[in-house]
Amino acid sequence: MQRILGLSRKAIQMYDMIADGDRIAVGVSGGKDSLILLQSLALLRRFIGIDYELVAISIDMGHENVRTDFSAIGKMCDALEVPYVVKPTEIGPIVFDMRQEKNPCSLCARMRRGSLHDAAKANGCNKLALGHHKDDAVETFFMNLFSEGRLGCFQPVTYLSRKDMTVIRPLVLASEGEISSAARRLGLPIVKSKCPVDGHTNREKTKQYVRDMEHRDHGFRDRIFGAMQRAHLDGF
Repeated sequence: MQRILGLSRKAIQMYDMIADGDRIAVGVSGGKDSLILLQSLALLRRFIGIDYELVAISIDMGHENVRTDFSAIGKMCDALEVPYVVKPTEIGPIVFDMRQEKNPCSLCARMRRGSLHDAAKANGCNKLALGHHKDDAVETFFMNLFSEGRLGCFQPVTYLSRKDMTVIRPLVLASEGEISSAARRLGLPIVKSKCPVDGHTNREKTKQYVRDMEHRDHGFRDRIFGAMQRAHLDGF
């Protein structure tokens, strides 16, 4: 976890992500990335020298018309002294039952982001922290290249004028392997996704492509990420 804290602190300072007085909503899906993000931001408050507040927010997708049990995450938030909000939605039934989307990920992601932004605003937050890491950045680069024929990626810091909300990604310098290792060591209460297409998405295919390339050519992932930084690609 010390490695994660160091990389998070570096990203926060490098990209000027957090300032005194910020109230930050942390998007908590229940996966390892979002739980490590919450842990790191909660622990960093003790020594980073910036006065900020946190609110953890989970969006309950309502898959199969069943509410997800986030109680274990609630206990973790209590231990971290972070308020926790669970927002129930009907996104799952709308996407899969009512709309019966053949390619549901895009609509689902838009609706989930909208609910998360609204919940952050409702809880008085001016910033939203998401758990995207270095591997996510590289995979997004290739998804945009292969699917849309463009060079681009998400930014470490993005201001959303329509919501008057700034999105930050403090884990952007950390690898998925480092995050997975920290999550195992901490024994975090991971909540498995109930999404019907979990593990069968375009992102998962791209993730496997990057893994294969890394296996053939060790250091491939880091070189791509480094090139994105040097080119200042979409804010990097």
